[in-house]
Amino acid sequence: MPTRRDVFGMVAGAAGTAALASTTQGAPQGAATPGKTIRRPARDIPVVGEYDVVVCGAGPAGITAALAARRAGMKVLLVEAQGQLGGMGVSGLVSEWLGGDHGGLFHEFATETVTRRIARISNWGPAFDPFAMAAYLDDKAAQAKLDVLLLTQAVDVAIEGGRITHVMLFNKSGMQAVSARAFVDATGDADIAAASGCKVLKGRAPDGLMTPTTLIFHVSNVDEKKLNAHFRRHGDRLLKQIAALKDRGIWPFPYNRFITRKLNETGVWMVNTIRLVGIDGTDGKAVSDGMVRGRAEARKLMAIFRKHVPGYENARIKAVAPLLGVRETRRIAGAYMMTLDDLVKWAADRRTFDDVIGYSTWGFDLPNPKRPSHNPPPKRKGLPRLKPVPYRVMVPQRITNLICPGRGISVERAILGSLRVASPCMAMGQAAGQAAAQVVRSNVPFAGVDVKKLLKALQQAGVHLG
Repeated sequence: MPTRRDVFGMVAGAAGTAALASTTQGAPQGAATPGKTIRRPARDIPVVGEYDVVVCGAGPAGITAALAARRAGMKVLLVEAQGQLGGMGVSGLVSEWLGGDHGGLFHEFATETVTRRIARISNWGPAFDPFAMAAYLDDKAAQAKLDVLLLTQAVDVAIEGGRITHVMLFNKSGMQAVSARAFVDATGDADIAAASGCKVLKGRAPDGLMTPTTLIFHVSNVDEKKLNAHFRRHGDRLLKQIAALKDRGIWPFPYNRFITRKLNETGVWMVNTIRLVGIDGTDGKAVSDGMVRGRAEARKLMAIFRKHVPGYENARIKAVAPLLGVRETRRIAGAYMMTLDDLVKWAADRRTFDDVIGYSTWGFDLPNPKRPSHNPPPKRKGLPRLKPVPYRVMVPQRITNLICPGRGISVERAILGSLRVASPCMAMGQAAGQAAAQVVRSNVPFAGVDVKKLLKALQQAGVHLG
């Protein structure tokens, strides 16, 4: 089976010519016909831009990486597959930034959006209007003079001497290539790392299964006084009520928790209840099936809520996410992988890591792949509430000018649930963008970045590292 680097023929440009094989699969991903392929002739792909840094993915890690690199004086291209910046918080409607305030760009975003009434501060983090947030992030990109390509997929790479020279992009203009000296894989799925031949892991050992996905939806016209009074009587997860509904055959789902958050407008709530098992977020057919299943479950849930949850009688669906909420796919297997034991050691002695670029206050949130409401914490004594993010977990093996902030980092799987949420991803992105500037200016690999210099730059940008 050909790799993703085998698909698109030949790249020609100022950085040189990289010949690639030209065989491609003849069936949709996840539904290949055994033994059948289609051979495409090699072709030249136009190089449409030359940059210092190219960032693939514009979620919390990607947008902060791009802004940090741009503020450090780099010429930056930000590539995003969806039609807006912001990742899951905007396109996936997970409209709440979780994981604590570490300062830096996170604090800047939170402060500005609250001031503009795009967001409000909840017990968990800034909760916001995703449509207004998309416009806010457009403004931030424009002010920084970022080059941005939306509705554009990063689909392949060209490599010379252990370095990426070009990334191949596909959009309505067709196949194009851009060159850069440093690349940031903020896709969340380690797409660029995988396409580059970096070692990656996926799912749990030994069966490779991944935590459930969610299709988020927002509802409006919720009677908040009535709903909150019901929560006070029955708990905000409604466990006993859902159990009774299951016994009566009214609740047909494998999950048993009502998970919702108030957003920034009165009566508008985010519903995070759906848990879709058996979805591989790197499989095109599985993701398509998940979208269809999720929309069907959203309609069924709303019918149940309106009938059985006080405060929801007159509620209606305001929006269903156009992007599936995927919690886990690939993560890089870097030269260093942070483990639970490392966290215990760090809790006892903060000198364990000298390269911490951010933190997370979020719990170990990675539900069981087969039991979607089962999410016990790891069975390990001494785990800290505050989890560090060392710089080194973002550095893959093999490719020297690539860094991978976000949920594709090199950590033991049990840790991923704490570090995959927005705030630590923003910390990683800001550090990755700052490191990329050093890679370009000093002509060093990401593994050779001067960490003391990096940390100093982050602190000067307002990041809390103490």
